[in-house]
Amino acid sequence: MSDLIHPTAIIEPGAQLGEGVAIGAYAYVGNKAVIGAGTVLHHHANVEGRTTIGEKCEIFPFACVGTKTHDLKFKGGEPGLIVGDRNVFREYVSVHGATNDAEFTRMGNDNVMLAYSHIAHDCVVGNHLVMSAQSALAGHVLVEDFVNIGWGTGVHQFCRLGTQAMLGGMSKIVQDVPPYVIADGNPAVARSINKVGLERNGYTPERLEAIKQAFRIIYRAGHNRTQALERLREHKLSDSEEFKHFLAFAEKSERGFIAGK
Repeated sequence: MSDLIHPTAIIEPGAQLGEGVAIGAYAYVGNKAVIGAGTVLHHHANVEGRTTIGEKCEIFPFACVGTKTHDLKFKGGEPGLIVGDRNVFREYVSVHGATNDAEFTRMGNDNVMLAYSHIAHDCVVGNHLVMSAQSALAGHVLVEDFVNIGWGTGVHQFCRLGTQAMLGGMSKIVQDVPPYVIADGNPAVARSINKVGLERNGYTPERLEAIKQAFRIIYRAGHNRTQALERLREHKLSDSEEFKHFLAFAEKSERGFIAGK
């Protein structure tokens, strides 16, 4: 046994471990798990089911990654979970596999899930998510890149969270949160654009101005959804990346946007 694998760890036959994988005391790796090079499982960490973990991830004690869906519609088969590189799963985090055979819950790269946070079946998570402690994504939630979720926040099934959105602590999300927006409250409403987060991620004043203009059209001009989208299409900034992203996100929305303040 490798010096990187504690003698009390349980590695089921069939599990595939990449180069330099380290596994601590009493950790468990199931027989269908594939774990990428340089990933670390701390003591009592668990990777189960048909789960693929990328490189240089870190799974802390008592986290459960790839466990069976909570969905009562589960009929068997081999659904699973696919996780990218450099993801961090802190203590007691749970991430479930998908519900239907041959389908997958998916996560990208560089995501951080803090203690007791939960990602349910069939979610699709992008890159650079920061998910605070005791927050939860229900089934089929879609999360774009660079989303920040505050402590104790719950996101309803089938909601979508746009890129660079920030969700305030203890918020209740029951509709889609547009890109670049701060959402807060129970139920959450759109408070403003995520100016500080955008600046930290290198958005120029010109890009910030485009986001401000789009936010005003959607939330401050008194338009209904159809009118707001038409104003976005007609606006002089309609060719900007930010306007295009707002429009593309809105056109795929089935639950509608959260309300304005």
